Amino acid sequence: MSAYVQKRLGELREQIRRHEYLYFALDSPEITDAQFDALYLELRGLEEEHPELVTADSPTQRVGGEISGQFAKVRHRSPMLSLQNAFDEEEIRAWDRRVRAVVGDQVTYVCELKIDGLAMSLTYAGGQLTRAATRGDGMTGEDVTANVRTLRSVPLTVRPLDGLPETFEVRGEVYFPLAEFEKLNREMEAAGRPAFMNPRNAGAGSVRQLDPRITASRNLQTFMYTLDPAGPARSQWDVLEGLQAMGFRVNPNRARFESIEGVIDFHSQWHERRHHLDHDIDGVVVKVDSHDQQLELGFVARSPRWAIAFKYAAEQAETVVEDIVCYVGRTGVLTPVAHLRPVVVAGVTIRNASLHNEQLVNEKGVHVGATVTVQRAGDVIPEVVSVRDPQPGWRMPARCPVCGGEVVREEPYVAHRCINPFCPAQRLERLRHYASRGAVDIDGLGYSTLQQLIDRELVKDPSDFYRLTMDQLLGLERFAEKSAENLYKRLQDSRTPQLGRFLYGLGIPQVGEATANLLAADFGQLDRLRSAGEAELLAVEGVGPSMAREISHFFQGHGGELIDRLLEVGVRPQESARTAPGPLSGKTFVFTGTLGGITRPEAEELVRSLGGKAASGVSSKTDYVVAGEAAGSKLEKAHRLKVSVIDEAAFQRLIDESRR
Repeated sequence: MSAYVQKRLGELREQIRRHEYLYFALDSPEITDAQFDALYLELRGLEEEHPELVTADSPTQRVGGEISGQFAKVRHRSPMLSLQNAFDEEEIRAWDRRVRAVVGDQVTYVCELKIDGLAMSLTYAGGQLTRAATRGDGMTGEDVTANVRTLRSVPLTVRPLDGLPETFEVRGEVYFPLAEFEKLNREMEAAGRPAFMNPRNAGAGSVRQLDPRITASRNLQTFMYTLDPAGPARSQWDVLEGLQAMGFRVNPNRARFESIEGVIDFHSQWHERRHHLDHDIDGVVVKVDSHDQQLELGFVARSPRWAIAFKYAAEQAETVVEDIVCYVGRTGVLTPVAHLRPVVVAGVTIRNASLHNEQLVNEKGVHVGATVTVQRAGDVIPEVVSVRDPQPGWRMPARCPVCGGEVVREEPYVAHRCINPFCPAQRLERLRHYASRGAVDIDGLGYSTLQQLIDRELVKDPSDFYRLTMDQLLGLERFAEKSAENLYKRLQDSRTPQLGRFLYGLGIPQVGEATANLLAADFGQLDRLRSAGEAELLAVEGVGPSMAREISHFFQGHGGELIDRLLEVGVRPQESARTAPGPLSGKTFVFTGTLGGITRPEAEELVRSLGGKAASGVSSKTDYVVAGEAAGSKLEKAHRLKVSVIDEAAFQRLIDESRR
């Protein structure tokens, strides 16, 4: 038995070290948190049963993982420790009994949601942010100050609480909001690049970019929960309120309880309510509130005795892959999708899960007939987590499954693409995109209606929408006279779209909604944009060399032909407000922070209606930066470039004067 235990301990330590390195240093875990926790719990259990076999280098005797060599190393003021875990009521009650055995029965617990993000340490000196560092191995992290300064919820200057020393640290979590994560993955897939597996990995990768501009573009968020030293605070609750008073973002979903029953009830309530949050959580962090009692409880080698992570069981299930089918998107990218034997996960029946690309299919070893573990990433998107008997070797079809056209992989991208521009699947997606809400917004053109129009050869490209007659619409299934009239009217109304919406609807490679609006604002007229060279396109904020080439090639090739056909049937994109005469003509505004009396989109539209331009980024060409509450890096850049900064009241006065 002793030989077996020694062998198993060695295996577990080796596995855990490897997975810690993948998770902490490479941000590329191969197993789920639940699977890692199972390995760690087994190791800890064996070591507790055989304390004579505990080694100094065991993962249970140190704080965390390894350090990437990509950034400068930073020694933390004090160790950033990890937490013990509890996975059920029995374990959390046992922890409560251990706490009360030391400090007595008068205990208050603070419950905070456990954010599934990247731990971060912020150092302030003289009220100024001087350094931001990742957790790393708990003792030493990575200096990511330049990137973290781009996060809008991280204040660059603070007014410290009375009693705090000149230098102090604030610690918390950086996370990727779910809506922003899904938006990023859509952009990645549209560009033929691999999607991120989950928000935690995407957030960690975003913070550790070599180019801070990439970090800034990701719209990451933060929650802070630790102040070191605590200054005047005498409890964890005081710390949270103090952080909030200094301007840090603190999670509002927290509570205090004097019994472990309240903690268990809080944990249970958020198990269901978490699906409505804009971020992932994997449990509840429970802390003894009193700092005096925390000091009395102390620490073990790896964790504080006064805090524990009460985690949720992973919502996963096993099922069988019945088929792997490739679907073709608007740009021709083929996406393999696993058709699964239906299984219920987190209250939802899962039948399909995207496998993203050929490389990922083979990295996981997914194959037809495989038994796989599936979960809902972020409790939303179905994904294959692991394969019981992986078998690499699946290949993307050489021919498009829809049109039979050639499928190619364009270096350096991992995606495979059908290069037939007349592929019916691409046609359907392009038509849907043109009619979508962010584009020309033709309500009533759903998939079933579009498919009927394609099958009857009534529509091949968006220009054909404007050749449809009432009789043709009445001939469609489930179309009565009223529904046909409504759709016909919407089609006619869409003949004069805003230029930005029109450009987005064309499906220009790499051009999303924001870039389409910037192009519209900068050039003002469709003809001016179509005749622009790459050098002129590069002058637009946010347009790089690759995008400039794509835009130029689009207008010179089939995109220009499509525009000609749309113009022939009477589509007339409206000129951008920038070129329309008005009191703000020639003036560029950038908005940052939260405005009180008007939303940012409303303010931007107000500027455009008066002939000005509303840009998304600050440059030397910017005339005014309008700064609201919690203004971010744009305000700092404005000061650096000596751009005029005004508040909301001054902006409103300027608007009022312009209207006179």
